[in-house]
Amino acid sequence: MSNTDILFQPFKLKSLELPNRIVMAPMTRTKAENGIPGAINAEYYRKRAEGGVGLILSEGTVVNRPASRNDPGIPFFHGDDAIAGWANVAKAVHGAGGKMGPQLWHTGSTRYTEWQPDAPVESPSGLLGPNEPRGNTMTDADIADTIAAFAKAALDAKNAGFDTFEIHGAHGYLIDQFFWSGTNLRTDRFGGKTIKERSTFAREVVAAMRAAVGEDFPIILRVSQWKQQDFTARLATTPDEMTDWLGPLVEAGVDIIHASQRRFWEPEFPELDGEKGLNFAGWAKKLTGAATISVGSVGLSSDFIGAFSGEASEKSNLDGLVERMERNEFDLIAVGRALISDPQWTNKVQKGAFDQLEDFNAAALAELV
Repeated sequence: MSNTDILFQPFKLKSLELPNRIVMAPMTRTKAENGIPGAINAEYYRKRAEGGVGLILSEGTVVNRPASRNDPGIPFFHGDDAIAGWANVAKAVHGAGGKMGPQLWHTGSTRYTEWQPDAPVESPSGLLGPNEPRGNTMTDADIADTIAAFAKAALDAKNAGFDTFEIHGAHGYLIDQFFWSGTNLRTDRFGGKTIKERSTFAREVVAAMRAAVGEDFPIILRVSQWKQQDFTARLATTPDEMTDWLGPLVEAGVDIIHASQRRFWEPEFPELDGEKGLNFAGWAKKLTGAATISVGSVGLSSDFIGAFSGEASEKSNLDGLVERMERNEFDLIAVGRALISDPQWTNKVQKGAFDQLEDFNAAALAELV
């Protein structure tokens, strides 16, 4: 396997200083009793910090809106008890030498299980997917309250001692439902025929969060082309469209774009630069100048979709990752399932102990250890 020293170079952006380029990807775990993170949650993240991860991004944790979560085990990021619980998580991670940010979330009209929230779900146009009605169309007041809820969560994250936060704008959830023409049919200023027009809601969310935390606190935004509603969906089919989508979000206050792919090695526009061309994070960095995080099946032989049906995944080499990092295609790399199975994954990679890396067993998703 290639020399991995490139993964262990320090990274600094504004107030965020990391010892290496490895990020723990946010992964839904649904293990927060009554929505409040407790000792088991703190210990789970602490172990990954102790294992050498440079930056930990929490599982999605929801802002203060009715029906903002789609499972009762998803944690809140609002209310005194939840914020105190998250402050304890941040303290545990810092005690192990790590850095951390919560992923701030609204699940929109998506489903996760058969569980139903007490209030009706909400989305830009009352749709789960194209031609698939579910829940309420958001009013102007709903939108204003949601923007305010994201801003309050940003300030709470800073006050709770976190080092950054990530806005979840991907995978078919609320912010992504505004981006997507299949779920945003609005004719007001939050809709439109172009991706730039449909990004207005996200830009206002980012701007409000930036105003809440000041200029030096770094903001991460996770985006994706694919949706859980449609793995083949694309918001930007050309670099110009991607610039129209992501550029204004960076101008509004995003410092780092977390460009989610199912497989990080796949080129975003192979018709332009070939089968080994820039991936999503690479194009996002090239077009906006922002720092980027890449992600997608790092260190494993298959993507995460199969894990939900019990599919295991064998460890794989990091040669392609090292190659892309060495040519500065993106700045940081997020690792998901490999860190669920093996909290010491980062330390093992740094030591070159590749034979000690563990395969991923989907049964690990049922536990929080």
